[in-house]
Amino acid sequence: MPIEKIVKVSGRAVPLRGDNVDTDRIIPARFLKSITFEGLEQHLFEDDRQQLEAEGQRHPVADPKYAGAQILLVNANFGCGSSREHAPQAIYRSGIHVVVGQSFSEIFFGNSVALGMPCVSVDQRAIETLMSAVEREPSGTIEVDLESMTVRGPGCTFDVTLPPGSRESFLEGTWDATGLLLDRFEEVTATAARLPYLQWS
Repeated sequence: MPIEKIVKVSGRAVPLRGDNVDTDRIIPARFLKSITFEGLEQHLFEDDRQQLEAEGQRHPVADPKYAGAQILLVNANFGCGSSREHAPQAIYRSGIHVVVGQSFSEIFFGNSVALGMPCVSVDQRAIETLMSAVEREPSGTIEVDLESMTVRGPGCTFDVTLPPGSRESFLEGTWDATGLLLDRFEEVTATAARLPYLQWS
């Protein structure tokens, strides 16, 4: 089964303001007891959402005006803290397919690539412009183009950055290492047959 090439993603966006949003805020540790990732999206930003609800406010990911968003807009050092892959899993399973931000934790970034969820970087002026545009017009469309390396919003276009290796893996459909192994398993079998330490009588 061919792995999906990821070239462009467009859709509605949800802005999440604040630097240093760590993985425990994205998905609190008490929800990591399951042996699968199923249902994690139900607890995305659970504690932050509850705290804001207690104050009579709504967290952006729980706000109906951003319902159905496919793009998450964030600030600096997003996904810092622990290395848990549950954080990008919870985001991806909620329907988000691209994250646009000022910067990302290295481990969060790598876990996101493995899911096929690009995390592209823009400068502070760009993310502020995009967030403000989405807050004014929640139904507006944002488009992230990995060929042209741009993000387009209502009345604005900005350059994005992404490490060349990651960009190539999305454009060529090679981002899923496990999928590649399964898709070409005959090569795995042939290699195993040539390795003496995998032979036994």
